[in-house]
Amino acid sequence: MSIFSGRAGTDLVHLASNRGMNTGHLAMRKRQYAKIMEEIPKAQALGVHFLAGTDVSIPYTYPGFSLHDDLQLVVQAGLTPMQALETATSNPAALLGLSKTWGKVEPRYTANLLLLGVNNLVDMENTQKIDAVIANGRLLDRARLNQLLEDAKVKK
Repeated sequence: MSIFSGRAGTDLVHLASNRGMNTGHLAMRKRQYAKIMEEIPKAQALGVHFLAGTDVSIPYTYPGFSLHDDLQLVVQAGLTPMQALETATSNPAALLGLSKTWGKVEPRYTANLLLLGVNNLVDMENTQKIDAVIANGRLLDRARLNQLLEDAKVKK
């Protein structure tokens, strides 16, 4: 969700120091962040459909990992956990005109999903407790995911 860049307000001070922001600019960013958090549920109530995403060009933002943060943040802003999940599933499918094959867990839909051992509707942080991933119908179990993460590490 592009409104939450650089892991949103959680790292504003760190980002400010690395970008050379003065205290006035940092204060403005904090006010802007608070206003965004306030407006999200209002926009949702008016029928705005949010889309999850990542801002890969922003420092300290990593695709996939930052998506978990964004889902948690929109819940903190006032969306229900189900509405937050829809920002990454059915809403993008509808926008792209793919609602008949994407965005649901049903027969004849493209299988791209996380398999969790816990209920993310109880706590959105549970989206990070991944047992397996199905990507384009291919199962990646926890061992394979761990290997992919290890392979992606920068070697010293």
